[in-house]
Amino acid sequence: MKEDQDQSVLKYRFANGRTEKRNFKKMKSFSIPSLFKSELISRVKEVRRLGDKLKKNFKPSVFDFGSVEILLSRHFGFCYGVENAVETAYKIIEDNPQKRIFLLSEMIHNPAVNADLLDLGVKFIQDTYGNQLVAWDTLTKEDIVIIPAFGTTLEIHAILDKIGIDLYAYDTTCPFVEKVWNRANQIGQNKYTVVVHGKPSHEETKATFSHSKVVTPTLIVKDLEQAKRLAYYIRKEKPSQEFYEEFEGQFSQGFDPERDLERIGVVNQTTMLAIDTQEIVEYLKAEIVRFYQLEPHQITAHFADTRDTLCYATNDNQSATYGLIAEEADFAIIAGGYNSSNTSHLVDLCQEKLPSYFIKSAEKLISENEILHFDNKNKEEVLIQGFVPQKPKVRVLLTCGASCPDAVIEEILRKLVSFFPDAKGVDEVVENWTLAQA
Repeated sequence: MKEDQDQSVLKYRFANGRTEKRNFKKMKSFSIPSLFKSELISRVKEVRRLGDKLKKNFKPSVFDFGSVEILLSRHFGFCYGVENAVETAYKIIEDNPQKRIFLLSEMIHNPAVNADLLDLGVKFIQDTYGNQLVAWDTLTKEDIVIIPAFGTTLEIHAILDKIGIDLYAYDTTCPFVEKVWNRANQIGQNKYTVVVHGKPSHEETKATFSHSKVVTPTLIVKDLEQAKRLAYYIRKEKPSQEFYEEFEGQFSQGFDPERDLERIGVVNQTTMLAIDTQEIVEYLKAEIVRFYQLEPHQITAHFADTRDTLCYATNDNQSATYGLIAEEADFAIIAGGYNSSNTSHLVDLCQEKLPSYFIKSAEKLISENEILHFDNKNKEEVLIQGFVPQKPKVRVLLTCGASCPDAVIEEILRKLVSFFPDAKGVDEVVENWTLAQA
């Protein structure tokens, strides 16, 4: 099917072996609440879009304020799925002032968006870890329940259906997440076991696992280290009992490693680091080729030929981050929710190259000497002193994840510039940059 921006394309969902389909507009424009917008950042993005419509140039935008230079990533911020989810949620609130409105869990992994929804009276049924905040038996068929961009499990679908709540009326599942479900369905229909590269506790991975396991045996691997441990069972070098202990909670009911690891295909959580997924795919394929002594034309007998299932925004943001860290700089700032998977991976990429600080808002830039940085490894905020080097000209890399509003990036940019008293004005520099790009 030709995917044209002005055409409707079919979006599929499978459940209990049945395929559902819905129409949606490919890459439509969205109306996002003004508190998340930034006229300044929108202007920068539009200039870059017009000058690079094929998205081949991943070099950052460079803003020279004199004593500080800020390099802004080519791609960052709200993606299609996030914009769709946010717009839909706010429209539902506006159109249903007399109804109780619930979200299954966080709309997206961004604290500003979720806090505003809570302020508007929306209640979360579960937290991001799946802990119940609102009992299912307190819901009625008159209530509105919004399914977030991550999608949800078939088990939760069944609960909502039993209550009498329409499963699809307020479903904001990202089409790129559903693309993964479709791929898993195709793999399963061809008698492959599905291996999901993702974080077992992440809402999206749990949803993909749930949809896949009704079609075919399914297993989650969280990283290359787990994939290497899985290879022992592919090569039949370890007994099944050890598999059940090692991968507890990550395989579907009735999974038999002796049988179900002979034919596999890999899909992923859409926000995982592309290079990590590819490494897992290549490693598992090589192990299967070696064990079964396969010739190239025989590989698909044991390993499904799947294309990458990362979403376009994850690919763009990661490619742009590689372009960003190719530049010389003193440090990087990465903004986003601390439980945002795609943002965390951007942090990991930056930290390999230079000092990098993960913050969720401009408030974490306490002063020109102190920053409250989120330590991804230990999952805690850490006060860092002296993060701005004392030198005539400082270079800073700036980016954010796919669930971070443009308004947050503008606030961070302005705050950073304010730490340099003799710096040129933000609006003046951006205006001159815009004119220079014309």
